[in-house]
Amino acid sequence: MGMQQVWCVYSGLLVTILLGLGRVRVVDACSCNPAHPQQLFCGAEIVIRAKISGEKIVSPSNSSSPYMKMIQYEIKMIKMFKGFDKAKDIQYVYTPVFSSLCGVKLDSNNKAGYLISGSMWNDGRISIGQCDLVEPWDNLSMSQKKNLNYRYQMGCECRINTCYTVPCASTGENECLWTDWLLDNSLNGEQARQYACIRRTDATCSWYRGGPHADKDFQDLSDP
Repeated sequence: MGMQQVWCVYSGLLVTILLGLGRVRVVDACSCNPAHPQQLFCGAEIVIRAKISGEKIVSPSNSSSPYMKMIQYEIKMIKMFKGFDKAKDIQYVYTPVFSSLCGVKLDSNNKAGYLISGSMWNDGRISIGQCDLVEPWDNLSMSQKKNLNYRYQMGCECRINTCYTVPCASTGENECLWTDWLLDNSLNGEQARQYACIRRTDATCSWYRGGPHADKDFQDLSDP
């Protein structure tokens, strides 16, 4: 495993883990800045739907530190949403063993299906963690599944501004205000589950809700 940098947020501090050099600063817990699913999609190099078919613990050959161990998940890729220019087929994804290092635990016993986003190491392997978009496929709303095909991609040039306090005002036309965290203290609220922030024909950005009730729930009357 070559030298890689994995970035996570721990108690408000940015911590660098230098894999391959054996230098790891261990902290109590991993926490991630609130992010809309579209932000995680746009920030990822790889986004796929896959089933987990197996797992094992692997370690870099040049380190005996337990904190360098990774879980290697064997997957069966069902569909790729993003990353066509980087990988044709993906057989494994990797995550730290410890949750304190943003490792994520997936169910490999029941061949469970997941939406998985992550980044690619220099050697071509895919890294995933708690700060990525990793969700059981059955937990996604119908709108989220549809947004994965093209709507999220349509809005990657838009900015999603997370509202933490009132007042919360837009700073530009290429921005959507995300209020789930402010109103419900939730990362899985109505805007996260039902809406995508897309660029419209007039170059402005605004929320779009797909599905059968789009005419009632959003100002755009036609599907983009």
